[in-house]
Amino acid sequence: MQNVYKAFGRRPESIVKKLKEGATREELKSQGMAAVIDASFEVPQGEIFVVMGLSGSGKSTLIRTLNGIQPATSGTVEIFGQDITKVNSRRLRSIRREKIAMVFQHFALMPHRTVGQNAAYSLEVRGMNRSDREKKATEALNLVGLRGYGGQRPDQLSGGMRQRVGLARALAAETDLMLMDEAFSALDPLIRKEMQDQLLELQQDLGKTIVFITHDLNEAMRLGSRIAMMRDGKIVQIGTTEQILNDPANDYVAQFIQDVDRTRVLTAGEIQEPPVALLGSEQGPRAAHRLMRENQTSSLCVVNQSRVLQGVVYEHDIAEGVAAGKETLSGLIKPMPATHEDTYLAELMTAASEHAAGLAVIDESGKLLGVIPRVTLLNAMADPTPTSSVQTIYQEVAQ
Repeated sequence: MQNVYKAFGRRPESIVKKLKEGATREELKSQGMAAVIDASFEVPQGEIFVVMGLSGSGKSTLIRTLNGIQPATSGTVEIFGQDITKVNSRRLRSIRREKIAMVFQHFALMPHRTVGQNAAYSLEVRGMNRSDREKKATEALNLVGLRGYGGQRPDQLSGGMRQRVGLARALAAETDLMLMDEAFSALDPLIRKEMQDQLLELQQDLGKTIVFITHDLNEAMRLGSRIAMMRDGKIVQIGTTEQILNDPANDYVAQFIQDVDRTRVLTAGEIQEPPVALLGSEQGPRAAHRLMRENQTSSLCVVNQSRVLQGVVYEHDIAEGVAAGKETLSGLIKPMPATHEDTYLAELMTAASEHAAGLAVIDESGKLLGVIPRVTLLNAMADPTPTSSVQTIYQEVAQ
């Protein structure tokens, strides 16, 4: 999407022209609505790109310009290299059928069709024969946990199950791009989390390109590879969860994120640091003592030649080993708690509080990727943007 505007009114082109000349959305509201203003972003293949903002921010209009349901008034929208703002209606319908699937907030299921028929609908529209589309629909329903439900009607299912049918319909279409407009917003919190988990699991296996619209910041930060924050039709910041939490672009974003539970959106991989130094397991206490002095640290991670974590050594143990004339690290290496990159901070607190050296971050083979000192973990949990009342106190103390 490049410099996209979407305006509603009798003369939308005139509204866009005035916006480009410097007029504000508020100044033009008597002429119509500027729903999207100068939006630009690129979504690489396999990414979950989340667009979020309050009601009226333009996020739902934005996603509808991506499939041409609401054509952009100005700008370009490319889907896999094809600018859909320049194609005729027949070609646009073809692109939608072959490249784009959509999951709606309120399920959009046809009540007179079975679950299986709903899941297969896009394939029917595409002209696929009955046996093939039924097979693909069944496979998609199995993927979302609805094995055996194909013969039932939508009104026989719970809200969460009906949303799974909508997701299955999108998966059965086997398109490369999925657009999800407030897809989980109508669900209760428990079912909503289950659907988020399901989407993340499916994404690991299928690697779809997904544009996900939400007004829930915790949902955005849980799902999104990157997040676009919208306000009054404009994208005010695009970034990863870590970037938005730690470096909000303006006061609006800072206010938006101030109530986020950071421990449940930030992961170990996002806050890990490179170790100040590493000690080889074949080295001895004297080498460890030298490394500690040179790097001014009281502990060292110990790894083997393949960089697989063996544990940690502490300064006082190393000093005793040197004094005793020990030649190896035998008996000096202590266990070091370890975690994986995708572990949320909320799960790290107990282990981090019990070990002075903090936590190690490892991959599936045990190879050391980084470390999380306790002070780093505490800093990551804190809100980096003080509230105005706290800022006032700081100013008073300074005076």
